[in-house]
Amino acid sequence: MDNILRNFVKAANQGDFSLDITLNVNGALVTGTTVSAKKYMQSLSRTFENGNEISQELSEKLSRASEVNYAHEEINYIHLEEAQVYNGDSQPTPSEGSFYWRGKLDEVDGFFLGKIDAT
Repeated sequence: MDNILRNFVKAANQGDFSLDITLNVNGALVTGTTVSAKKYMQSLSRTFENGNEISQELSEKLSRASEVNYAHEEINYIHLEEAQVYNGDSQPTPSEGSFYWRGKLDEVDGFFLGKIDAT
């Protein structure tokens, strides 16, 4: 696992640190802005909070997961906001809107700083 990338993720989990980054993951490019695991879990929690009973239960579990001190946890995942995935010459997924993305840090083959701008 790349120690530089691990340090970027650690910095995001420890505080208010983010950076635009593009990852190469199994031949695909994933571009976005790093966010903390806490922010990622909070976003997922909000996604489910207004649904049925099962959705609300998931929301509560994700909310509790966001309270973990990820700054001291083992780093296994990278989290991006406003993420887009590029495969070949096709349009990014999603082509409109934005979403959060979570990936295994040890599955990243390479990276560069900056986001791909589709415009």
